[in-house]
Amino acid sequence: MKNAGIATIAIIGLGEVGRAYARALHDAGCELRLCDPRPAPAASELAAQWQRPIHASIGPWLAECGWIFSCVTGAHALAVVEQALPHAATGTTLCDLTTASPDTKRAAARRAGATALRYVDVAIMGAVNLSRHRTPLLAAGAGARDFAALLGRAEGRVEVIDGGAAGDAIALKILRSVFTKGMEALSVELLMAAEKQGVREQLYAQLRDIDETPLRTFIDMLVRTHVVHARRRAHEVHDAAAELAKHGLPSRVLPGVESRFALTIADLEAAPPEQAEPGIDQALQWLLERSAQA
Repeated sequence: MKNAGIATIAIIGLGEVGRAYARALHDAGCELRLCDPRPAPAASELAAQWQRPIHASIGPWLAECGWIFSCVTGAHALAVVEQALPHAATGTTLCDLTTASPDTKRAAARRAGATALRYVDVAIMGAVNLSRHRTPLLAAGAGARDFAALLGRAEGRVEVIDGGAAGDAIALKILRSVFTKGMEALSVELLMAAEKQGVREQLYAQLRDIDETPLRTFIDMLVRTHVVHARRRAHEVHDAAAELAKHGLPSRVLPGVESRFALTIADLEAAPPEQAEPGIDQALQWLLERSAQA
């Protein structure tokens, strides 16, 4: 690097994510090297403003960079690592901000680890088009804390997973989506049905006890009691689905819920848990064991 006090950063991929962090890092005083084989007009305008060229591909120019921000699509995440290896200087940190799968990011980390390249798995936990460089990020892997410190200089928001390995950040993002998107689908059906029956405001009041319960406590309660009361609750699910259909709003979600309960009921009949009232760890262990035997 030309100046030990100034970070020289390669931004690979100048889409919305790449441009957002390029602007923030540039404003923070970092030296940028830009790369995109097919830059959009917005990227070209930004490069012209900074009087910086946009490289069409990764090459020897990468050697002067201490940091690499991979902002390409998930399908190209591993290719960026492979292309960077021959050119990156010893000790360079590659920060993978793509949506590649956990397995792909773990493979990328192993490939980088076989050289002198540090690899950071970065998961974007919000909408960059809304919050730009202030979008919450989750980071794991070698160099994650240094990445957080670097983004902190640009007013970025990074949470580091203590003891986390590459792949953990994107895995947690996906698991969060399982919860939020499932809740979204249920909420759509729930409020449509409540609105049609004219009881939406009263429904909010009836959900107050859930609102007042810590989320972890509530989720754990659902799972540990599921393996005890699945039979009874399955009837409630069936009745709820029938009620929605009666109001002309057949559920697209509850059939999947019924299927999940049916699996648990079959497992309970085959090999019920040893404990009459299992804790959350015991309930999860039993569910996982039964799933492995399916």
